[in-house]
Amino acid sequence: MIRTLPSAEPDAVPTRAPRGFRHDLYAAGAAVLLVTAAVLVGHHIQKTSGTLLVNWPPLLASWGPHLGPGTPLAVLVAIATVVYGPALAVRLPWRALLPLTWAAAMAWICSLALIDGWHRGIAARLTTRHEYLRVVDRFHDIPAALRDFTSHILIGSPDNWPAHVAGHPPGATLTFVLLDRVGLGGGAWAGVWCITVGATACVAVLVTIRALADEALARRAAPFLVLAPAAVWMGTSADAYFAAVAAWAVALLALAVTRRSVLWAGASGLLFGLTCYLSYGLTLFALIAAAVLVLGRHGIRERPALLVALAGPAVVTAAFTLAGFAWWEAYDVLVTRYYQGAGGIRPYGYWVWGNLACAVLITGLATAAGLRRSGALLLRHRGGALTRPGGPGADARLALLVAAAVLALLVADLSGMSKAETERIWLPFALWLLPACAFLPRARGWLAAQALPALLLNHLLLTGW
Repeated sequence: MIRTLPSAEPDAVPTRAPRGFRHDLYAAGAAVLLVTAAVLVGHHIQKTSGTLLVNWPPLLASWGPHLGPGTPLAVLVAIATVVYGPALAVRLPWRALLPLTWAAAMAWICSLALIDGWHRGIAARLTTRHEYLRVVDRFHDIPAALRDFTSHILIGSPDNWPAHVAGHPPGATLTFVLLDRVGLGGGAWAGVWCITVGATACVAVLVTIRALADEALARRAAPFLVLAPAAVWMGTSADAYFAAVAAWAVALLALAVTRRSVLWAGASGLLFGLTCYLSYGLTLFALIAAAVLVLGRHGIRERPALLVALAGPAVVTAAFTLAGFAWWEAYDVLVTRYYQGAGGIRPYGYWVWGNLACAVLITGLATAAGLRRSGALLLRHRGGALTRPGGPGADARLALLVAAAVLALLVADLSGMSKAETERIWLPFALWLLPACAFLPRARGWLAAQALPALLLNHLLLTGW
């Protein structure tokens, strides 16, 4: 059932959002300047000292203009979403909007990946020397591999893991091991898995917005989640899969606190636990979860649901620990490994702000403008009480959720454990910044501003890791 109907005009300005289109342009312009500075300064540092260890700073990419089989499809998806997306998001029944959003996001991700061709764009992405599929055959005895996992993290250790395997808890690698066990082995299946599952993240974000804010804002955010510039790196990256798991953990928690459901709380807790064993850095999703609990504080008075949600991560932690993998010990070793490699060479002084330029590239100029409006909303509601979901404070509730994602991203940045490649590593956080676009007027214009840079980047650069 539709709880709150938005304006019939898809480009109408939300009456509750702060005005100031000129200030939106200033925010977008500032984002352009940040990216420009990161490119110019980065090229200078790389040319003079070579310490950035990327070919096209701030991105891990190489200059290589090209077309591919995905080019016409990507252009078609972009045009269709810009022209018809806002209106469809308003008019479709909610139950139809969610699968259509997933399908459209998957089409956008696939088409961008296929600009590089099937082999390079999808089938071979997860088979390179840094990737998870290189070690699938070393997990024939999974319990033994888990017990021995930490001893192969350091570069000097015997048969040390490839960079991505060493840099993540074993849950990430186990995913591809289990896919191989059920007959879906190889790079093509792994790529399809990451794209298909990763595209569901936008649905999880919409479910969360509807549960914690209102349906009108979720509908306005939908086209921006579909046409996210992050899609350039979501196809094909394991981080897209991580983003989906983390997003559904948040979405189910939002449903648990608003519907007071023990079932949703348990499922959310288990997914949060899995999230922490897919990527160490995603423990920062606790900040987004905390925002969900604040926004749903009326629902968490039902203590059983909250206790069940907290039990989920404990169950996952106990399972991995009893199997022989100690998360905290492995992370301590990983920090050493990080500084043994590129992390010990790349200058913090550049990447602490260069990473933010990467964040602009994966979230787009519309998000920069939307974040300005989110900040203005929070300032207007400073000291005021947030109402229940669906009430007049829905815009501020969404702004608070976005602010939690911004905080998580900034903590990751300041930690120094994210120097370069954040266009991939920060995909899980980036998806929670995109809903800020729901506050923007002139949706079609901003959608075009999202799509065009993504198309240009994917046609001019050869991205990889």
